[in-house]
Amino acid sequence: MSEYQLEPIGTVVSPLTTLRDCPKQYSENAPEADVIIRTEFADALTSLKPGMDVLLFTWLHQADRSVQRVHPRGNLAVPKKGVFGTRSPDRPNPIGLHHVRILDIEGQRLHVDRLEVLNGTPIVDIKSISSETSGAKYWGGNISSSIGQELENVCRAGWEKNLLNGFNGNVSMRIGKSIVITRSGAAKGFLSPGDLTTIDLESGTVTGPGTAASSEAPVHLAVYRQQPEAKAVVHTHPTELLAYSLKHGTHFDLPLFEADFYTKMLSSVPPMQPGTEELGLAVGEKAKDYRAILMEHHGLVCWGDTPISALALNEELNSLARLALLAGK
Repeated sequence: MSEYQLEPIGTVVSPLTTLRDCPKQYSENAPEADVIIRTEFADALTSLKPGMDVLLFTWLHQADRSVQRVHPRGNLAVPKKGVFGTRSPDRPNPIGLHHVRILDIEGQRLHVDRLEVLNGTPIVDIKSISSETSGAKYWGGNISSSIGQELENVCRAGWEKNLLNGFNGNVSMRIGKSIVITRSGAAKGFLSPGDLTTIDLESGTVTGPGTAASSEAPVHLAVYRQQPEAKAVVHTHPTELLAYSLKHGTHFDLPLFEADFYTKMLSSVPPMQPGTEELGLAVGEKAKDYRAILMEHHGLVCWGDTPISALALNEELNSLARLALLAGK
């Protein structure tokens, strides 16, 4: 048998320290982590940027290399399968494959989302994947195809739910020290390349394609600056919620468990001119304590871990307003 030499290019720094705490898949609450690349491989990082999706290849150093058959997910009630048909870390050559998004880069440190490996795990390679995706759209510099597709899908869903009508509303995501946001005048139900741009989070300067970021960029920037847990912001014009608020404010007098649960997440700011720093600062201050802020006489802003979760909160609150109106409350 030929001998092959595998040289680690870096190491994972993660809060996961024991196999018991390590999730089976990244989607099972895997934490953000750092990938520290060795100095001699620093030049290989020059084409990577925050917002890119990449494949990390790891060497699962605590794996049992003698294992060839396993009970899937360790469930003894499930018959054993050959490891080549599973994602088990125990296998003859314990190479891990992980789809991650780069959130930030500082020197030789990559900060990535959702990585399901232990602290100290060796990194053996990094490969870009966006350019290999069949039919991937080009959304502009520093905006990966996966981010563009995610925002396109959310805008389409909001339009189908009548939360984003015509040109109104705006959606953004935080990527490291910048945000990706819809541009002014974009028809959200039919988002396409040219409808997104990027803004530096600290300075508020547009850094992406074109210069016409959403007029409500001050609101998005203020939410991210004041609420570090916010990863996405969705601003809609929910018809029923706005109609209800004109008569009754933001309290839903409904004998429903959901009404109490969701309205605890909701606050409001008084009417202010849209697109102003004044409105942005007011919403940002509320975002410290509330996930949903009604801008009276204007629209609803929700933040969340993902654009989908932020949109879902918009939908929940608008649904409660619809029920209240139907009930005559």
